[in-house]
Amino acid sequence: MSNQQALDGIVVIEFGAFAAGPCVGKYLANHGAFVVKVESRARLDGFRTHYPPFKDNKKGPNRSGVFAMNNDSVHSLGLNLKVPAGVDLARKLAARADVVIENFTPGTVKRLGLGYEQLAAIQPGLVMLSTCNLGQTGPRAQHPGFGSQLTSLSGFTHLIGEPGAPPVIVYGPYIDYIAVGYGYIAVLAALEHRRRTGRGQYIDLSQYENGVQFVAPAILEYQLLGTVATRQANRHACAAPHGVYPCAGEDNWITISVFDDAEWERLVKVMGKPEWASSLRFATELSRKENEAELDELLGRWTRTRPADELMQSLQNARVHAAKVNSIADLFSDPQLAHRGFWRPVTHKEVGAHHVEMPAFVLSETPAAEPSPEPCLCEHTEMVLGKLLGLSEAEIGNLAGQGAIELSSPVTAGRNS
Repeated sequence: MSNQQALDGIVVIEFGAFAAGPCVGKYLANHGAFVVKVESRARLDGFRTHYPPFKDNKKGPNRSGVFAMNNDSVHSLGLNLKVPAGVDLARKLAARADVVIENFTPGTVKRLGLGYEQLAAIQPGLVMLSTCNLGQTGPRAQHPGFGSQLTSLSGFTHLIGEPGAPPVIVYGPYIDYIAVGYGYIAVLAALEHRRRTGRGQYIDLSQYENGVQFVAPAILEYQLLGTVATRQANRHACAAPHGVYPCAGEDNWITISVFDDAEWERLVKVMGKPEWASSLRFATELSRKENEAELDELLGRWTRTRPADELMQSLQNARVHAAKVNSIADLFSDPQLAHRGFWRPVTHKEVGAHHVEMPAFVLSETPAAEPSPEPCLCEHTEMVLGKLLGLSEAEIGNLAGQGAIELSSPVTAGRNS
């Protein structure tokens, strides 16, 4: 194993906000790419301003926990794209880039003169990722929306909730994070294509289409059987019991799924073979489904007396599908995540000491680098312009005077190469 990283030498310019674009940049940075996040005080990333928690519950562009989780290891460049000189700088940066990422409304970057055809004319090997709600083309490409709307469009919301009750919305921009995985893979594939052919390419990523792929079983059921899947709470088409059951203590839970009669027998053995479990009402998969409400009630009485961690271990040892329901606090003490180095500590100028997420895979020869904290707003403007474009302090000062760039404030001043 060497100290080299998989993406050493790759330069990424990211024109993005919220999750779908920036998180792709973060993952590229985690494996060695030099990632520049283009920002402006006139139009802040919504994760800097709109979403708690904030450090000590005090709002500020450099105090957001959500921003911190999506932007570690990248560099912040203050650039005003409403000024011609700012757009010209963006073109020059793209000419030095291997990858450009944007998640604006379709057509925005082209109107700015930063579309793929325009940038590829000056950097033929460029890989450009556009990630937006519904893709760049089609009758609804301009459809506005956010994560919750995408989750509903993709069919998830229709499947979540109690039978006969209204759908339950999924918290947060779930589809955005699905799109992050697809976007990251697509960029890596395009870079490999460029390595072999010398040619760059454009990636038009529809987050909507990414989400639809994750309800494929329900789509197949409709295509093959004509059945429209709908809300069934925690129930499963054949598994029983199949649900979330209370454990000892306050708000502690475990999920248990039994998919055949042999697994049911193993569960009964762990329970100590209570009399009710020997009833013919629960002897077969069909009978358990027919008496599922009673089964859930009886099983819940038993699980309620057991600690979740111990019960999970006992059931898993018996080859019963079971898992504790982790709280957010549990995730930070989970021994598996600790062993894998999933949480890594960083120290930020305003947020202070905290942890960031690492990629969910480990490359044996080129593991991810130790992360640096999320950037303060415009923290690296001078460094980036010097490193990538070779601009002098006088030239940088002149551009700042034109309003084309925004420099780090005294509070956030700092250089990180």
